[in-house]
Amino acid sequence: MKAVLSKVVGGPETLVVDEVAEPTCGPGQVLLSVKACGVNYPDVLMIQDMYQFKPPRPFSPGGEVSGVVKALGEGVTNVKVGDRVLASTGSGGMAELVALDAGRLTPIADEMPFDEAAAFMMTYGTSWYALKDRGHLKAGETLLVLGAAGGVGLAAVELGKAMGARVIAAASSQEKVDLAIRHGAESGVVYPPGPFDKDSAKELAKLFKDACGPSGWDVAYDAVGGDYAEATIRAAGWGGRFLVIGFPAGIPKVPLNLTLLKSCDIVGVFWGAAVARDPQAHQENVKQLMAMYAEGKIKPFVSERFSLDKAGDAIAHLAARKAMGKVVVVTE
Repeated sequence: MKAVLSKVVGGPETLVVDEVAEPTCGPGQVLLSVKACGVNYPDVLMIQDMYQFKPPRPFSPGGEVSGVVKALGEGVTNVKVGDRVLASTGSGGMAELVALDAGRLTPIADEMPFDEAAAFMMTYGTSWYALKDRGHLKAGETLLVLGAAGGVGLAAVELGKAMGARVIAAASSQEKVDLAIRHGAESGVVYPPGPFDKDSAKELAKLFKDACGPSGWDVAYDAVGGDYAEATIRAAGWGGRFLVIGFPAGIPKVPLNLTLLKSCDIVGVFWGAAVARDPQAHQENVKQLMAMYAEGKIKPFVSERFSLDKAGDAIAHLAARKAMGKVVVVTE
């Protein structure tokens, strides 16, 4: 079978597509015929050995997939051969076949396309856990989303709207802001490229304050990091909750006196670890997300599809922060 492999530490250009032996499923596992694999920022970091988890090489990137169950290991009863499913893999998803624990599978309806299924769990799972469980977002509150046109950002916009919040989208271009507005944001703001000196940082903070209004934001969803974090916190409302999602613009350094002045919280969001620590809560969140999908309240926006042979280009596209919505690698 074909698989995309990271054999050496480096960027997307170091990835190769090789023929490898087909995996076999052990007890409690299934063999999945992969139809599509979502591309996420951890893929960018993992191949550079910059992520929290470092799989032994050679490994295939790809943390979420969709496909059809091809074979069952001993003791598997929750699915059957031929079932359409999505799954969280952590890594290994950019291959024609993958063996994984049956507990990682979620059945999908016949009406859910494979590309949307592969673009679903990591973005909506992260954002639902962030907004509901960590940010405690309430109807009527103001939600500011940074990186609002990216995978997790666009999911946060849709979920915030579904939760009854007033959603303000912040992104690096008007095209991206317009996309977020089409997906439920009330309004948006275009932020300039960083880094920022002292004066431009103040202007950025004012930009966010003006966008949110005199009361500031109640919850901020920061999927960008870098110098944008401090400017965002300066626009916080009293008792705001600042959700730390990711750092494509760099890991920020925030003056903690701002949290005192705003009586606000800085809240870490590590969805993958939360799933491992409390799988029952995760399954309840999955049920809620699937119900929202069935009701048409949320729908993955797949902007680009790449073949397996072009998986490196897909990761490079995401790394360059060109992606709008979700990028997916398809096997056929």
